[in-house]
Order: sequence, then C-alpha cells, then structure tokens
Amino acid sequence: MTESATSKLLNGDVCHRTSNGKKARKNGFVKEHCLFEQPQKYRRSREKNQNVPHNSSLYKKPFVESFEETPLWVAVLTYMGYGILTVFGYLRDFLRHWNIEKCHVAREREEQKDFVPLYQDFENFYTRNLYMRIRDNWNRPICSVPGAKMDLVERVTHDYNWTFEHTGKVVKDVINMGSYNYLGFAENTGSCADAAVEATKMYGVGVGSTRCELGNLDIHEEMEKLVARFLGVESAMAFGMGFATNSMNIPVLMGKGCLILSDELNHASLVLGARLSGSTIRVFKHNNMQSLEKLLRDAIVHGQPRTHRPWKKILIVVEGIYSMEGSIVRLPEVIALKKRYKAYLYLDEAHSIGALGPNGRGVVDYFGLDPKDVDIMMGTFTKSFGAAGGYIGGKKELIDYLRHHSHSALYATSMSPPVAQQIITSMQTIMGEDGTTLGADRLRQLSENTTYFRRRLREMGFIIYGNDDSPVVPLMLYMPAKIGAFGREMLKRNIGTVVVGFPATPIIESRARFCISAAHTREMLDTALEAISEVGDLLQLKYSRYEQPLPSVGWMSEESLLRD
Repeated sequence: MTESATSKLLNGDVCHRTSNGKKARKNGFVKEHCLFEQPQKYRRSREKNQNVPHNSSLYKKPFVESFEETPLWVAVLTYMGYGILTVFGYLRDFLRHWNIEKCHVAREREEQKDFVPLYQDFENFYTRNLYMRIRDNWNRPICSVPGAKMDLVERVTHDYNWTFEHTGKVVKDVINMGSYNYLGFAENTGSCADAAVEATKMYGVGVGSTRCELGNLDIHEEMEKLVARFLGVESAMAFGMGFATNSMNIPVLMGKGCLILSDELNHASLVLGARLSGSTIRVFKHNNMQSLEKLLRDAIVHGQPRTHRPWKKILIVVEGIYSMEGSIVRLPEVIALKKRYKAYLYLDEAHSIGALGPNGRGVVDYFGLDPKDVDIMMGTFTKSFGAAGGYIGGKKELIDYLRHHSHSALYATSMSPPVAQQIITSMQTIMGEDGTTLGADRLRQLSENTTYFRRRLREMGFIIYGNDDSPVVPLMLYMPAKIGAFGREMLKRNIGTVVVGFPATPIIESRARFCISAAHTREMLDTALEAISEVGDLLQLKYSRYEQPLPSVGWMSEESLLRD
C-alpha cells in the first residue's frame, strides 16, 4: 500500500500505559489467569501468576481466561514418554536399515544416495516412528453432512497405520465435536441449502475466470456489500480461500523496511504471509500487552537495524480466537497500544466472526468496540457460515488497493456461486434480515452451550484452556500415548473428536480440541460429557487442581493487585 493511501488509517489517540509482568516458560507459552470483573474467583494450588486488567475501563464486560499450569509429574512423564518413543524409533530405524522391518515412508532411491537429501531426516523420523502410531485418528472419511451428527466410513489397517482399507460399513450418528460448525449452518436442508441449490441452477457451480476478467458476478458484488454492512466498515472484498486471504494479502500491504509484530500463536497462514512479505518480523508473547508494548517502544526508539531509519509501517497481527488455545485477543488493550504508537492493526477473525458478540459480528462486537479502530479486518466463511473462502474489510481506499494488487484477486478463480449464496443467506439469517429470529436463537444457543460445556468439564476435573466465552475448548492430554488412545476410545463411544500433538502444540501440551456448535442439543452435550468423563477416568486425564470457588470479587484495583 502506498504511504498516501494508508496514512489516512492512522489514529493518534493516547492510551494508558500497561505493565503485565507476565513471565514466559521455556517453551515460549505464557500461562495466565485473567480476571476482569468476574462473578467468582477460583484459587488454584501452585498456579502461575494471576493477571488483572491494567486498564479496566477499557473492558465493558467480564473477561476470564484460564491456563492451568502443567503438573510437574505429568510434564516429567510426558518427556519420558517421548524419550522412550525416540529410543524405540532409532531401534526400528536400525532394523529397517538391515531390511528386517519394512519402511513405507518416502525416501531417496538407491541411485540418488549421493544427492542432497530431498526429504528432511528429522521430519521423516517423526513421521515413521511417532505419527504413524496414531495416524488412524486423522483423515477419517465422512459420508454425510458434518453437522451436529455425522456418519463415518469404517476403515481398518493391517500394517500399523501405513495404509487403510474400507470395510464397507458406516458408523452412523457420530456426535461431531470437532467441526467448526459454530452456528450450525453446515446443513443440507433449510433456507441456506435451498438458496444454494437455486444459485447453482442459475449460475452453475464453477465460474471459470478471475474476478478481474469474466468471473465477477452480480452475486459476488452483492455478497461483498453485505459483508461490509455486517462488519460495519466502508468496503469489503471476498476471496475463494481463507488461507490465501492471509498468505497472499499481507505481502501486498507490507514489504521491505516494514515491521510486523506477530502474536506467537498466530495461525500458519499469518506466519506465511508475514514471511512472504519480506518485512522484519518480531514475535510477542501470547496476549501479553507488556511484551507487545516493549516491541512497539523499541521499534519507535531504535528504528530499523543498522540504519536506524524509522520503519515505513508497523503492523500488529493478532487473531480474534486462537484456535489451539481457545483464548480471545485482548483487543481493547491492543487497540489502545496501536493508537498510542501509531501502528496498524490486522485482525484475523476466522474463528470469532459469527461465534462471538451479541450480534455475531466477532471480537469487535464482543468488546463493544468501533470497527473503524481496526485497520484491516480479516475473517473466513468456513466456520460460522458453513461455506468457504475469506474476506478483508476496512476503508474503501484499502479495498480498492487490494482489488488491483492482491494476488488472490488477480490470479485466483472466482468464488463458486452456490458458496457465495450460502454466505449471503447465512449472514442475512444472523443479521435477522430473513424475517425470523433463527440467527439470534443460534447465537444464544451457542453461548449457552459453550458456558455449559466448559463448566461441566471443569467440574469433572479436567484441565481446559481458553476464555470462558470461547467455543473452542482444548482439553489437555499431555502424554503422547494418550493422544491416540483418547481419540480411539471416544470413537468407540460414537463421539468424533480432534486430537492435536507435537509439532502443532508444544511437546508437553498435547490436547483434544472440542468445537461447540449451536446445533448441539443439551442431550448431545450430556452424552459427549458422559463419554469424556468415562474416558478421562480410564486414561487418568483429570489433572486439574481446582479448589472451591471464593465469593465474588467484582472489580479489583490495579494498585492492590499489581503492587510490587
């Protein structure tokens, strides 16, 4: 973006200073327990330092996040587990080298033995010795709509997860606790499905051209106007792929001589976009305002390395809801900092749009903030809207610039018409423009389901991460052997879950990730919770050391709780 086009986005308002004082662990994660005018306070034994708002006036509602510390004995056993797996991995590699055990993984041919290796050795080691042990928990074929319940194709393996065979059977009515179907719009019946069918009859499925050539349909322009109105911004632009919305547009806005300040837990698409831009990248601790402010202050004081010239642009990149942690960005404080230091703000609302806020308009709506305070609003249609693609919203000058310079806009085929119609219909439903209260009902149901599910898991004794209002609920498993065991045991009980381990998470913080949906009934949640509790007892996963809740503490003064 040119300097003249973007200079209008700056706002020089001043905010109060912040000083968290949080400390990061060796694995780089900041464990925090934030209390913002909460109705009750929990005391945990040997928990990491608690945190309170440094500018409580910035928050208009309670803001509670919890990250309970990993018990020491669990951490030790987890490291031991990975150590044992590594030792046995080297033993099996020795057996493979002498052709005692067959190796199925990709590797160079014998005639290429003197070439530089095409495949990285450690990645190969991890894949063939650790990942393959639990590979059956991923890539399961689904043969139905991924709604609140789904049907799975049954498969078996005869070679320890290297290959799979379908048995011809179907596992029916599996409760889906893993899909990002926050508002339940992933469905094949109802107004959205009917409208998509009509759009297919009118436009067909494919467009066969880019937006700047012959692929710009009236339905695309209608969708973009609706998105801008939904977000409360001047203009918006849609893209056919959510990942490319980040990775292909950040390089358009940033370049050499620019500085990107990125949260350490940002999504891979944001990381890739930042790297492709050629900008200098500095990472701040997750949701840590002290860390962010220090980087901002240093950037202003010292400027660019060697030359010490001022940075051309400084861009703060954060997410609304962090999909592996379930945490919500502390947006009021981020906006205050970006105003003070005259930086830009890039907000990725992939998981928060439609899932947060009284009107479903994301984290900005959740905190009651002005959308104009966010320079670049990005989000995807793949979660709450049950569709595909992504968007960027902001000032008209910004969107006009992207239309002429974005690689996603210039070279990618236009969004499929039925997908665009799905977005339009679902968004109108959320906004109440369909003449019903279905959208408001789903927003309320999602909030109730999230609160109920998180509360029950805590009562059972599990360690869960994230914000109390986040529909992304990570349940900590820790040990490598329990990753596969949890997924398999849950599927035996007809519950579909997502399990995540290293390298997607820190090595000792493997977890199961649940995504709550408005389509889940209370009966479904109770069934899932009963199964989770049963598996938790079987695998000994109830690590939490919660004590009884204390009386309400209300607002706490900064002086009394942050005194040295």
